[in-house]
Amino acid sequence: MTRVLFVDDEPNVLSGLRRMLRSMDPGWELRFCGSAEDALNALAREPHDVIVTDMRMPGMDGASLLDEVSRLYPHIIRIVLSGQANQESILRAVGPAHQYLSKPCDAETIKAKLRQTVGLRRALSNTSLEALVAQLHDIPSVPNVYVELVEVIRSDRASIHKIGEVIERDAAMTAKVLQLVNSAYFGIHGQITTAAEAVQLLGLDLVRTLMLSAHVFSRLNEAAMKRFHLTTMWQHSLKVSRFTKAIAAVEGVPQTAASEAMTAGILHDVGRIILASCLADRYAEVLQCAIADKRTLVEAEQEALGCTHAEVGAYLLGLWGLPDPIRLAVAFHHRPSDAGVLEFGPLALVHAADALARKAPEPVSSAGALDTAFFESLGRASRCDVWRELYERECGDDERVEPAAKAPVPIRPRVSQGPVSTADYNSGLKRPAPGHLRLRLARTLSLRTGQGSD
Repeated sequence: MTRVLFVDDEPNVLSGLRRMLRSMDPGWELRFCGSAEDALNALAREPHDVIVTDMRMPGMDGASLLDEVSRLYPHIIRIVLSGQANQESILRAVGPAHQYLSKPCDAETIKAKLRQTVGLRRALSNTSLEALVAQLHDIPSVPNVYVELVEVIRSDRASIHKIGEVIERDAAMTAKVLQLVNSAYFGIHGQITTAAEAVQLLGLDLVRTLMLSAHVFSRLNEAAMKRFHLTTMWQHSLKVSRFTKAIAAVEGVPQTAASEAMTAGILHDVGRIILASCLADRYAEVLQCAIADKRTLVEAEQEALGCTHAEVGAYLLGLWGLPDPIRLAVAFHHRPSDAGVLEFGPLALVHAADALARKAPEPVSSAGALDTAFFESLGRASRCDVWRELYERECGDDERVEPAAKAPVPIRPRVSQGPVSTADYNSGLKRPAPGHLRLRLARTLSLRTGQGSD
């Protein structure tokens, strides 16, 4: 039984939710509370799986409620369903809320969101780890990138372009800005899949507020970087992201899918950062076991934790509402044949780049071999040698990964091995003009919520 608690101080809103969700599938139990205090009492009486709360309520508001739920019941999935809200309350909810929905919201959207977020739990078989990951408000960033972002933002010459360049080089910051910009508060039709575009839409003022006032970003300490070999991992992630772009160019992959792959390349090992952050001592033991037994990190993780960094990363990205092609590429980048994917898209690009990219020396390897059977199923097995040659030309001599991608190598693009399906990747996004987003706070939200009660 999956139990969901809805919290709103407006009786009419609760009545509407009861009506709309009456046809919810068997196996779902819906509860309704009129205040944050009542909600906490309900959670204390019996376990729940999801809480969906309004933001503006008398007494304890939605942001404070989610903070308390995160502390007391970290395993619970936390969703905001709200209308008019001010900038302060929304920024306060950035940490404890996994996802955001805006009123008015139809029944099918709510049902789909509940099924999707609860379904993510199937990715993890370790319930203790599931609770630890769900409790995370942010993922810590690589120290030198974090310091660079602070310096850029505080500079009188700060620009959206420069900030975007910095953020897209860090998995933690990329994940967070994509969580924010893809939330319902921004009202974007379709999904944003790159950090640079997300930063452009958020705007300079909001990014500065998120960094310096709301403290949305944090950083790893140097000891953790060394203990878990995260500097090497970060350099590899940059290289994978860049190499996906090169492969996409020679394979004629549509731009949308290529952009998703570049983002997934930065994020593909984010689960390692998560495990190092929330399970430090245990994960250090896993690393040592992998080194001692001369096994891959994935094998050691599976044995010790019942899951791998790939599933852990995908689980949090899913909770945060990142686009499915990115989450899928992160989840299955070590075992693409298990994903049931039939198109040459982000997953294929990330797996190829990850498997072929030469790693800097580190005590333990996280990656396995190239899954040629997977590429054979896509009709691309003959291209693997082309990608190896491409890697040597693009990245073979690089010991230091530069943030900017090099120009594509002069290898003839693949144009004659059948069409590339783009059904899952091209969604005809309609985006606001650059810099016009700014959270759509008081003005846009109030216009939108004039259609329904808060």
